[in-house]
Amino acid sequence: MAIARSQLMKELLPGLNALFGLEYARYPEEWKQSFETENSERSFEEETKLSGFGSAPIKDEGAAIAFDDAQEVHTSRYTHETIALGFSITEEAVEDNLYDSLSARYTKALARSFQHTKEVKGAALFNEGFTGQTGGDGVSLFNTSHPLVNGGTNANRPSTAVDLNETSLEAAVIAIGKYTDERGLKIAARPTGLLIPSDLQFVAERLMKSEGRVGTSDNDVNALVSSNALGGGYSINHYLTDTDAFFIKTDIPNGFKHFVRVPMKTSMEGDFDTGNVRYKGRERYSFGFSDPLAYYGSPGA
Repeated sequence: MAIARSQLMKELLPGLNALFGLEYARYPEEWKQSFETENSERSFEEETKLSGFGSAPIKDEGAAIAFDDAQEVHTSRYTHETIALGFSITEEAVEDNLYDSLSARYTKALARSFQHTKEVKGAALFNEGFTGQTGGDGVSLFNTSHPLVNGGTNANRPSTAVDLNETSLEAAVIAIGKYTDERGLKIAARPTGLLIPSDLQFVAERLMKSEGRVGTSDNDVNALVSSNALGGGYSINHYLTDTDAFFIKTDIPNGFKHFVRVPMKTSMEGDFDTGNVRYKGRERYSFGFSDPLAYYGSPGA
C-alpha cells in the first residue's frame, strides 16, 4: 500500500532536520575565527564610531575645567541577505519507495551548500579587502590611510606589499602597536593571531614554532616565538583565495561582525501540481566590519 504524502512528510521531516543539523555542524566553521556574532531585529544594522576625547589637560588652581566633545566619526552598515535553497523528491520516487535514501543524500548536500555559502561570504571581506569592501571611513578595508578626526591616519597594511616572513611579521607587530584612536591617543593595540590560506601553513609553522631564526645558521632566537608576539598562533581559512596574502588579528574590539536576522529554518511541503515533496532551508544574515583596525593584512608581494 502506498504511503500518503501527508503521512510521508510527517514521518520524514524530523529525521531530515536531524540529518541537516548534523551535517551542518560537521564542517568546521572557519568564519567564526574572525567574526563576532550578534542578533538583529531589523533589515539592516548600523554602528556609529565615536571619536572619544583628546588628552586630559592639567587644570591650574582656580581655573575652570576644560570640556571636550566626542564626535560621530563614521557609520558602518550591515545589510542582511536572504540565503535559501531546497530540493524536491518526485512523486514517482515516493511511489517507488526511493524517498528514504534520496532525501538523506539530498539533505546532507543541502546542508553543505549552506555552510559553503556562509564561509565564502565571510572570507569575501579578506579576499576583496585590498581593492573593495569600502568601510564607513570611505576607504578600503586594508588601507595605508584610514582617516582620523585629528587629521592623521592609521595604516592596517604595509605601504609596499610583502610576503609572509620573519621581517614582514615583525614589521606588522610594530605597526599595530603604533595605532592611535581618532584623537591621536595611543591605544597600545596588540596582535592576537595570524590568519592564512592553506598555501602558507608550512611557512607559518616554521615562523611560529621554531626557537631559532628561520633560515639562518646563527644562534639568534626567534623573537616572534620568544616574545609570544602572536599569542594566538595561526589559523587557516580554506576560503581565502590569494595564496600569498596573510592577515593578523588584533585586540581592537568591535571589529568584524556577523549579524543573524533569521537563524537557519527548514521546512517541508507537498506540491499539488506535480505531486513532488519539497524540502527547503532559509536563513538571513550579514557579514561586515565596524573597525578596520581589527585586522592588519598584506596581499603578498
